[in-house]
Amino acid sequence: MTAQMIDTLHGTRVLRCAPDGPPLDGEGAALDLIGDAYGHDVQLIAVPVERIPDAFFQLRSGVAGAVVQKFVNYRLCLAVRGDISRHVAESTALRDFVYESNQGNQLWFLGGVEELDERLRK
Repeated sequence: MTAQMIDTLHGTRVLRCAPDGPPLDGEGAALDLIGDAYGHDVQLIAVPVERIPDAFFQLRSGVAGAVVQKFVNYRLCLAVRGDISRHVAESTALRDFVYESNQGNQLWFLGGVEELDERLRK
């Protein structure tokens, strides 16, 4: 397990991953994070954008779909923290995906810890 921190924010246990860990690049990486989450009884995993490969943001690649499906199957929320504006500017489909994801409870794209705190406060 790489450096990470467990927090409780507004009653939700959060696993905050360090920016220098392995990339979230597919089902195997998702399962590794999910295993860490279950070991710490968390409900949400916050991954910095530095650990998200470009392929995740290219929806055609299927990486985002595979990763998100694992989180849905295990009933965990994934929050991607950081600036994704470059990726969103390049793809209308991604912009729509981000908007729709942020309306739900499984996948959030957030600018930082402050936005995560605000989202969990609701």
